[in-house]
Amino acid sequence: MSAYEIVLKSREKGRPTAVKYISNIVEGFIELHGDRRFADDRAIVAGVGYIEGMPVTVIGIEKGDDTNDKIAHNFGCAHPEGYRKAVRLMKEAEKFRRPVLCFVDTSGAYCGIGAEERGQSEAIAMSILDMIRLKTPTLSVIIGEGGSGGALGLCAADEVWITETSTYSVISPEGCASILWKDSSRVAEASECLKMTADDLIALGAVERVIPEDGFSEGFYRKLKADVAETFRKLKKIPADTLVENRYRRFRKF
Repeated sequence: MSAYEIVLKSREKGRPTAVKYISNIVEGFIELHGDRRFADDRAIVAGVGYIEGMPVTVIGIEKGDDTNDKIAHNFGCAHPEGYRKAVRLMKEAEKFRRPVLCFVDTSGAYCGIGAEERGQSEAIAMSILDMIRLKTPTLSVIIGEGGSGGALGLCAADEVWITETSTYSVISPEGCASILWKDSSRVAEASECLKMTADDLIALGAVERVIPEDGFSEGFYRKLKADVAETFRKLKKIPADTLVENRYRRFRKF
């Protein structure tokens, strides 16, 4: 597939969202709400549960399924309170030494006036900073669109994985074409230039693993669950200060 075909695939209707991943991978999931400052942002679904008997904190950017669901979840475009909710639960996870698993699927953070008034850029920046400093294992999985700072706010992890038809980029190809060439029709060309596909990202060292999708079958979720559990068991053996230092170096090398 071309880069633009993969972009379209990452946005495809019916593609499994964060809630689907959580229901298939996390046992006994209990959703938690609110940032304790302003409101509960439904674009970010977060809570606690178990993976192969291991307590974990799970945070997912949820796009929604049908039209009403998408509206309820703001099409996966998180507000500042969503990132602040995520940080609150990450710090709780650190306190109890629970690993943090993030599922990322967003075209970008919400850019409305209210979000800007409540400090959208500051909320994302603090999410990145606090996630890098977190003294517990972290893993982020890009399951659709990994759009700009909206995605990066939950991708400052020990490892970042991506499914084979997902994307991860500083900007949408439409936005890139409009800004660079003042011509949104050059979106396919922009998709190639951005190096946003899984193959590009693994070659650049921006992600650690590309996950074959296998039609999102039961076997796909079973394998992903086992791989996540194995990775967390490995990361839990690393001293907390070393985890933080390794995570810092991961981002410095970019």
